Amino acid sequence: MKSVYEMGLCVALAVLGIHSHALAQVITTSNVQSGGNSNSGSIVDAREALRKKDRNGLTAARAAAFASQHPLAQWADYFELSNRLSEAQQSEVDAFYARWPQTYVEDRLRNDWLLELGKRRDWRNFAADFPRFRMNDDREVSCYALMLDQVAGKDVRDAARGHWFAQKEADDGCSFMAAALVDAKVFNTADLWRKARLAMEVNRLRSARQAVTLIEVPAASGLQELYESPSRYLLRKASAGSRTQSELTTLALIRLSASDPEGAAAALTERWERALPADLAAWAWANAGKQAAQKLLPEAADYFQRADTLSGKNSSTADWPDDTNAWKLRAALRANNGAGRWPQVVQAANAMSPAEQADSAWTYWKARGLQAVAKANPDAPDSASLMEQSRGLMIGLASQFNFYGKMAADHLGQRVVLPPKPAALTAEERANAVRNPGLSRALQLIAIGLRSEGVREWNFSLRGMSDRELLASAQMACDREVWDRCINTSDRTKVEVDMEQRFPTPFRKEVTARAREIGLDPAYVYGLIRQESRFIMDARSSVGASGLMQIMPATARWTAKRIGLDYTPDLIADRDTNIKLGTSYLKLALDDFGGSQAMAAAAYNAGPSRPRKWREGPVLETAAWAENIPFQETRDYVKKVLSNSAYYAAMLTGEAPNLKSRLGRPIGPRDPNAPLENKDLP
Repeated sequence: MKSVYEMGLCVALAVLGIHSHALAQVITTSNVQSGGNSNSGSIVDAREALRKKDRNGLTAARAAAFASQHPLAQWADYFELSNRLSEAQQSEVDAFYARWPQTYVEDRLRNDWLLELGKRRDWRNFAADFPRFRMNDDREVSCYALMLDQVAGKDVRDAARGHWFAQKEADDGCSFMAAALVDAKVFNTADLWRKARLAMEVNRLRSARQAVTLIEVPAASGLQELYESPSRYLLRKASAGSRTQSELTTLALIRLSASDPEGAAAALTERWERALPADLAAWAWANAGKQAAQKLLPEAADYFQRADTLSGKNSSTADWPDDTNAWKLRAALRANNGAGRWPQVVQAANAMSPAEQADSAWTYWKARGLQAVAKANPDAPDSASLMEQSRGLMIGLASQFNFYGKMAADHLGQRVVLPPKPAALTAEERANAVRNPGLSRALQLIAIGLRSEGVREWNFSLRGMSDRELLASAQMACDREVWDRCINTSDRTKVEVDMEQRFPTPFRKEVTARAREIGLDPAYVYGLIRQESRFIMDARSSVGASGLMQIMPATARWTAKRIGLDYTPDLIADRDTNIKLGTSYLKLALDDFGGSQAMAAAAYNAGPSRPRKWREGPVLETAAWAENIPFQETRDYVKKVLSNSAYYAAMLTGEAPNLKSRLGRPIGPRDPNAPLENKDLP
């Protein structure tokens, strides 16, 4: 007699062979809407088997999911096939597509399969499948497709350069495309050297070697030495006798700048600025400027100035990476002992790509720069025009719901007004969200612990939605207290903005009571939690931070001891304990930094020793100080916490959002008369 498992397996195999599409339709519509099988073990088992590369476990879990008509069976199907995709045939993949049409897993498998077809050089099937790839967000797949477009006679140079230059790792797709376009003379030697420089700047030796190999193999063989010991290479082997030698020398200077920008600047001053071609010397100076700016060295703006002088009327700065120009702008904000080098600010913003120039940060600082330049030269013929241009940029920015939008409104003297609440969602709008099978599957995945898969399914399902549909979807997540999907979905609306959705206040009684008990602004606490965890109680970061306030275990132990809390490690996941520990630590950080919300937020994210270091140097307005934080994550974090807090204050008090009051005094070296630093603060 067959076991229950064997009977289930036989049923599943029979169904897959005969009625796969009909079963898929039943699972996708009926079961998803009704909630489906509450036993999610087969799906969790399939995910764990995928992690272990356990083929037998995947086969069994997939069969069990199909036998029970599990509403998430398509995910078990996806896990099983993706595990053996390198051996799969087109017919198997086509059958999968047919089982799960118009779903996320169909498009996710198509992404995986296109990568596999590219590696197999199966261009016939790739060309047939690529037009149906709806997400179309994989750079490696795009590189394969661009290579085929070039073979078909299309002009792909600009798009191909963009993808290849943005590629950090030496993946097969973009590398294969580059080699093909070099052979076709679409990419030239200048493109290859530029790629090598970009790769060396981000410490990717393999990508640099790959690019140089396409030029000449002997040159690539010397990269290891200049990478490992750039100082020795510059002293013993570097030359500027040919373009190849000059490019290799520039790579060595780039590599040296990463650890010693002042040493690279000295080498340029003593010899290489004169020996190298002007464009390469300018690039080397600009890279030294970027590295110096990231280390907050006062010489950074001067290094960029040397680069500008060499480039000749700044003709080469437009070819610098956006990241280099961004650090040029930041260095200019710190220049002249904090007074700023405003023409350089404008120059850096103008040199960025059009897409990067649209970023709110660069729009704001460019507007400030134009105004400063006009005020410094009031009698200049273009002074009035610059002022008008500055005001236009600020007006366009002031309506944005972000840090620099509020900065622009403050600059214009405008009162920030919350948008009117949208009309209440109708029963039909709410019902349509609930009936959306992708959203339902996403919530089920999140509920069983497969958050990554659930988030991807959710985001895929939002594609093409109107503002009203997004609001209904967000409310569906809010109602189920899946706060990250609630917030992130509501954040997508363009015209109809529901601030209560975007800035919800879960656990309001607990958060506000605790904040007030220890003298913290509840809005500041909410602004931080929203950025830390999106109110996900079981959130856990890659480095081990846990809970609503994302506390590290060591910090939790230290804080508990400091406040006299009886604490065991398992309590870090307890909501009230997590709030108590997080708010206590935040208050200690805030007190240590003299009430500066910006520095306390930076300390919460990156540890207190870093903002103590970052405050050294010139006295800066808080926005300029935050923009110069060397870590991208912390820089973004501080600005968002402050912006969030301004909106939460408005939500909690009914007053207009006010960012200016949260910026506080300018930031600079610690006042010698201030209380001693809390050196024990972890």
